[in-house]
Amino acid sequence: MSGLDTTDVAKALISVLENDDIIEHIDAIDFSDDLAFAFRNSIKIKSLIKAMDELEAALEIESSEQFYQDWCERNGWIFGNQYVMKDGERRISRNDNVDLLATSVISGFRDIIELKKPSFSVLNFDASHDSYYFTADVSKAIGQCHRYLDVFSEEAANGLRDNREIVAYHPRATIVVGRSNDWCEDQHRALHGLNSRMNGITILTYDHLLQQGRRLISILQNKTEIEELPAFEFDDDDSLPF
Repeated sequence: MSGLDTTDVAKALISVLENDDIIEHIDAIDFSDDLAFAFRNSIKIKSLIKAMDELEAALEIESSEQFYQDWCERNGWIFGNQYVMKDGERRISRNDNVDLLATSVISGFRDIIELKKPSFSVLNFDASHDSYYFTADVSKAIGQCHRYLDVFSEEAANGLRDNREIVAYHPRATIVVGRSNDWCEDQHRALHGLNSRMNGITILTYDHLLQQGRRLISILQNKTEIEELPAFEFDDDDSLPF
């Protein structure tokens, strides 16, 4: 290593290991288990951080719901260990299309994820009653998901007509909408309370998604005590390779 810049060597190594063909053959090489783990762990964490940075940057400039749908399809891991994203199907009836169908890793039944614009406000404050309530945009999304859940329960109780593997049984819906990065404690408490009093529908902000993603990365980087945190699972196409 004499005469070599260690920074340049590190960058070159990372560049080589980001090559998909090389990654596929790492297991075939007689590395120690610890070394192979370290290689693959480092590469995957880097890709997760890149995805999180992409989302965080987009939230400042991007208003298209389609962008966030595409991002979440590519990064379904961000919704946690209870789901995998493996369905390309979005039509749950002749007239209804959802943004994402999420598959429970325990039961295999599907839930609905609906994505709205991060620019939408989530909560209004009623000064006369000293309380928070959902804005018109969020209320509209809740009504939309209420219909989706009814329709999905009817259409997919025994599997969708053209996709029998997609089954709905007491499905739930998650609505991702708005930002909460500048909220006070009372607003966070209010959303928690409002969510706890709804049946089958949960509201998350895009900042909640960011927090979930960063938390997962912290687990993988061993910056947090693992026993205090939930495990995460991934589908075959976006699995953690370690």
